[in-house]
Amino acid sequence: MLKNLTKLGVPIGIVLIVVMLVVPLPSAVLDMLIALNITGALLVLLTAMFVTRPLEFSAFPAVLLVMTLFRLTLNVSATRLVLLDGYAGKVIDTFGHFVVGGSLIVGLIIFVILLIIQFVVITKGAERVAEVGARFTLDAMPGKQMAIDADLNSGLIDEATARKRRQEVHAEADFYGAMDGASKFVKGDAIAAIIITVVNLIGGMGVGLLQHGMAPGEAVTTYSLLSVGDGLVSQIPALLLSVATGLVVTRSAGDEDMGSDILKQLGARRMPLQIAGFGALALCLIPGLPKIPFLIAGGAMLLFSMRVPSQAEAAEAEAAAAEVAAEATSTSDHPERLAAEIQVDPLGLELAPDIIDLVDAGHGGDLLQRVRSLRRKVASELGVVVPPVRTRDNLELPAHTYAIKLFDVEVARGEAPPGCVLAIGEFLGSLPGTPTQEPVFGLEAKWVPQTLRAQAELSGATVVERSSVITTHLSAVVTQYASRLLGREDVRMLTDVVKRTHPNVVDELTPAQLSLGEVQRVLQSLLDEGIGIRDLVRIYEALSLRAQTTKDLDALVESARAALGPAVVAPHVVDGTVHVITFDPQFEQRMLEGLRPTDQGPMIVLDPMSAHHLIGGLANLVVEAENANLTPVLVCAPQLRAAVRRMVRPAVERLPVLAYPELTGAAQIRSVGVVDGHAQVGAGA
Repeated sequence: MLKNLTKLGVPIGIVLIVVMLVVPLPSAVLDMLIALNITGALLVLLTAMFVTRPLEFSAFPAVLLVMTLFRLTLNVSATRLVLLDGYAGKVIDTFGHFVVGGSLIVGLIIFVILLIIQFVVITKGAERVAEVGARFTLDAMPGKQMAIDADLNSGLIDEATARKRRQEVHAEADFYGAMDGASKFVKGDAIAAIIITVVNLIGGMGVGLLQHGMAPGEAVTTYSLLSVGDGLVSQIPALLLSVATGLVVTRSAGDEDMGSDILKQLGARRMPLQIAGFGALALCLIPGLPKIPFLIAGGAMLLFSMRVPSQAEAAEAEAAAAEVAAEATSTSDHPERLAAEIQVDPLGLELAPDIIDLVDAGHGGDLLQRVRSLRRKVASELGVVVPPVRTRDNLELPAHTYAIKLFDVEVARGEAPPGCVLAIGEFLGSLPGTPTQEPVFGLEAKWVPQTLRAQAELSGATVVERSSVITTHLSAVVTQYASRLLGREDVRMLTDVVKRTHPNVVDELTPAQLSLGEVQRVLQSLLDEGIGIRDLVRIYEALSLRAQTTKDLDALVESARAALGPAVVAPHVVDGTVHVITFDPQFEQRMLEGLRPTDQGPMIVLDPMSAHHLIGGLANLVVEAENANLTPVLVCAPQLRAAVRRMVRPAVERLPVLAYPELTGAAQIRSVGVVDGHAQVGAGA
């Protein structure tokens, strides 16, 4: 019941304020409402003084609007009584006579001084501070959101904590944006006060002279003092709210409805309520002021303050938190804490400060979402769970630059200029922009302004967004270094997943025949050659059979490749055809005879000239095939495959090496060329 009243209290109050604009109020009721207005403004000021963070008073913009509307409504009601009856209640009459000494000149001077203080000093300053605070808060949002997403991606916080922190960031931005607008209400209220006072002066004298038949001197004295008294009564709470506005903006919306936020936050602390209550009671000491309205207002404040829970528990909690913080500080050099701080992130993405907009979802930045999608894509293609990508800004990076790090060592770098898109093609000379190369495939490209995107597409270029460029580059790096990213704990986790559905396969393999480290080396070797390890069941079955006779790494890898079968050659099949490079049979026999075991695995012993012609011939055939838009593979005998891969990889890294039995998954095989130890023998169609 109380909660429903809390929700309905403020909406009903706002409706009554609007009704007051058209319904005449008795002077006694007006006195009560004026006392409530002054006391409420004092409470808002004290609450603003006691908050430590603006978000603790997130309802302040709404309070400011409601209080301003309430005060203007009282001005309208007072004006109606002044013009109709020549009397607007005891409070206004007292302010018009006692506060200003019954002198029109003194009243006008005090009123003008209050206006100058409020309009020129406080209101103008609060408006400027609110405007600057809103701009700075919005500018800082991308960095704050990037820090939250980086902590989430790195596993430092969970999704619930990240969601809460994002809400706080957005609430802070909403608060300062609302304050920027609310400060305009304060400025408009000051202007309205001047206009209303002038209208009261002129209108009152006109009514006194024309309708009530007063003498000119009597009309001027009566209505001028009433008008000035009304202006002073309205300007005092307006001045308090202006000060409160300045306090709040120099030091965001809540989770509940506006009424609950306002009433809960105004009554959250006992001290402001008590001070406001005693302040209202102290006003009763002024001679001539009506005692009952201020006694009621002050007594209500004091009574309500007694219902506010004691702050003792909060003080105890703060003391306990301070003690815990002190203890944490004293143990900040504990070995475990230091060990946690020096942990190296497996995968990191660093951005120059001018491109952090890529991670700001509020401005269309979707880089972090693309990175999360990339992790799912790599997991579905390679079977590797990529560790979280730690994304952060780096002030040392050149403008427009991003860097990809592997175990805190930079392995790749690129550019993503703000406001540009990457146009990839051969005919880009007519487009303005900065020439560059596509970071993954080395294609000719140019960074062109976003506004010329349509023109670039019409010229035949492929246009790529900045986020896509970075994500593609990151994907290539992850694929290239997938074997290094596969750690021992990752292998254990993947093995546990297999064990849930195929427990016998895992129990037969490890630790009975192979240790987890040996299994890791096999999986890393497969990833090293671009072979996915999603089908762990068949890989483990093959390893358990081969491990019964040997634990040689190359032999285990070959058995795993054989078990995968068509999956090995599938990535190289285009339109049902695989294009192959082979060795001359006689030269292949020579290589078989030259095969020698070593500590690093089997090696092929060749004379320097034959090795030179072999590497040169392979490189030429690969270039010719790529110029014809073909992706060839080198095929050899199964006994040679590992040794050949080890020999050609340093010179032709992008050339896959397959064994003859692994071609069973290809519907059609076309020869690209044959290589021997003397020269390139020929090329086939």
